[in-house]
Amino acid sequence: MSRGKKTRLGSIGPQAQFVALNGGPQFKFSEAISFQIHCDTQAEIDRFWGRLTEGGSESQCGWLKDRFGLSWQVVPSVLPKLLTDPDRAKAQRVTNAFMQMKKFDIAALQPIGRLAGNGYCRVAPAMFDLARPASQIRPK
Repeated sequence: MSRGKKTRLGSIGPQAQFVALNGGPQFKFSEAISFQIHCDTQAEIDRFWGRLTEGGSESQCGWLKDRFGLSWQVVPSVLPKLLTDPDRAKAQRVTNAFMQMKKFDIAALQPIGRLAGNGYCRVAPAMFDLARPASQIRPK
């Protein structure tokens, strides 16, 4: 490994650490590991989507890869609730709608699922659920 290159990166919150090592060309990122950003408003979705796709690429259903090749999911915070709604027909309509999207469009989902938010945006890998106001979360 060359001198001056970062070999790891660190904290995602005061009570959780995430360590990613620079594994060189033999260890690459894949969709098997991704970060999720649950956003309450379209403005939050647009902000995170715009910043993270700079130098990266868009995919389907709220997925994208950043400039380093790390996968992210930028989704409405209420999506898990909609997908587990007891009204299975409603949940299927929501799924059918977002399967047609790259970046989530809350206005398109509102008539289907009556989205409502709580003012929070969470950034969490699958094993963590860190909640804090969206104003405190800024991707670099």
